Amino acid sequence: MGIVVQKYGGSSVADADGIKRVAQRIVNTKKQGHEVVVVVSAMGDTTDDLRDLAEQVTPLPPPRELDMLLTAGERISMALLAMAVSSLGHEAQSFTGSQAGVITDSVHGKAKIIDITPGRIKSAIDEGHVAIVAGFQGVSQDTKDVTTLGRGASDTTAVALAAALGAEVCEIYTDVAGVFTADPRIVPAARKLDRVSHEEMLEMAASGAKILHLRCVEYARRYDVPIHVRTSFDTIEGTWILPDTADTEGDTVEQAIIAGVAHDRSEAKITVVGVPDKVGEAARIFEVLAGSEVNIDMVVQNVSAAATARTDISFTLPREDGQNAMAALAKIQDEVGYDKLLFDDRVGKVSLIGAGMRSHPGITAKFFASLAAAGVNIEMISTSEIRISVIVDEGQIDTAVRATHTAFDLDADEVEAVVYGGTGR
Repeated sequence: MGIVVQKYGGSSVADADGIKRVAQRIVNTKKQGHEVVVVVSAMGDTTDDLRDLAEQVTPLPPPRELDMLLTAGERISMALLAMAVSSLGHEAQSFTGSQAGVITDSVHGKAKIIDITPGRIKSAIDEGHVAIVAGFQGVSQDTKDVTTLGRGASDTTAVALAAALGAEVCEIYTDVAGVFTADPRIVPAARKLDRVSHEEMLEMAASGAKILHLRCVEYARRYDVPIHVRTSFDTIEGTWILPDTADTEGDTVEQAIIAGVAHDRSEAKITVVGVPDKVGEAARIFEVLAGSEVNIDMVVQNVSAAATARTDISFTLPREDGQNAMAALAKIQDEVGYDKLLFDDRVGKVSLIGAGMRSHPGITAKFFASLAAAGVNIEMISTSEIRISVIVDEGQIDTAVRATHTAFDLDADEVEAVVYGGTGR
């Protein structure tokens, strides 16, 4: 048998009992004949607690020092888990991201993986040890400083290691039993999916589904890494995230039309009011946003008013980038000549996702009709080949998700979905 990479989230190792339970699962996998590499997150809410502590010391912590602080959480959990595995009679070695060969760029707080050089991990495996790696972190290729990969990026660490090591599968253990048709915290009748394509999972992650980190799915798709999402609190089968071609193989007769409904509460909307309707103005607006490292999601430009030859441009972005975006745009007001900026941080995104909608007409009409029947007002619309997203008022997100889920017959007839742990911070 080959290598299995397992990733355990903060809720799985939140306390000593959780760490012992995870250690037993690792040992059981080892006894089945697999070589095991483990990626672990910080215990429970440790990362959030450390961030809160830093902000109590200074409202603007230096990014380098903040990364040094936040990576301590994973180092604690990796060492404790190695101790727990050793107590069960199996050798285990823990490694920081830099020791594991996770090479990144030098952007603190949201570094991207450039390369994986897992020489020490391979040596540990060859010696019969369980290798336990701190997730969420690496080392800059240029500065040699410790970096963090962004919230939830332990998933990305795990998939990147699985690709570098040629692992059979990357198992992502979380506080729910797999990938559901909607967040079971909002829709208790959500159904667990047996399999999802990389393509659908990319859209779900990009649309706000918290089950997997977006860059993790991108990495898995690029290197054809199978992912098995399951819970560490039970032994039941989870959800398999497989290469897109796998959906048409085997005994799958026809793919489901809709994979699920995702939502995102972290968005904000900016409207640039009164932009002169002439060539180059929109380009200038988005160039300055790109220069400020602001990621744009949806964009809508109104029809130009005949009387004024001016238009409004609205776009959505991560709420945490709102201040940077507003400041960057304010600097070019005289250059562009727009009237004013409007900022709305009380919006959210609801998305309907499914590769099957390519060949089924009427999906958009049904989606919008279900929202209208629930009294949900649509502010913006964006589509891709397998996704329809809308921006709605933040207070209507739960209503929109439930209405859409029911309208497309996604509700399960069985018992309610179980969320085993986690505080949602």
